[in-house]
Amino acid sequence: MTETPTTADIDLIQRILPHRYPFLLVDRVVDIQGGETCTGIKNVTFNEPHFQGHFPGEPVMPGVTIVEAMAQTAAVMVGVDKGLADKKFGVYFMALDGVKFRRKVVPGDQLKMHVTVKRGGGKVWKFEGRAEVDGELACQAEFTAMMDLPKD
Repeated sequence: MTETPTTADIDLIQRILPHRYPFLLVDRVVDIQGGETCTGIKNVTFNEPHFQGHFPGEPVMPGVTIVEAMAQTAAVMVGVDKGLADKKFGVYFMALDGVKFRRKVVPGDQLKMHVTVKRGGGKVWKFEGRAEVDGELACQAEFTAMMDLPKD
């Protein structure tokens, strides 16, 4: 029996998620705890396309991309836990609740997304996410997603 990984590098992430540049928003997932919690890492760089227009002269990572990065982190955690690398499955937002932005995320920052499963196992999953930069809260949200997992 193979052991479930506790981390996901970019190769494994791309084997789980269908997203690619410029919309792949997680570089690594670490500390995966049995499909219950994990931490995703996004290295924010100046050459990302949204910074051209958001905002010229004062680049700020859009809040929706921060929330999306948390959702992608959650999908990788579930994908690792369920052994879904190289299998096609869908993940679709259903709801966002309690979304709050607390600080700007700018080029050069390392965004750490801490994700916890609040409810899961079936088609509808609920997660709690916190995104931080240098230990300072940047965003928090609860999000619900439908997971169209493959049948065994």
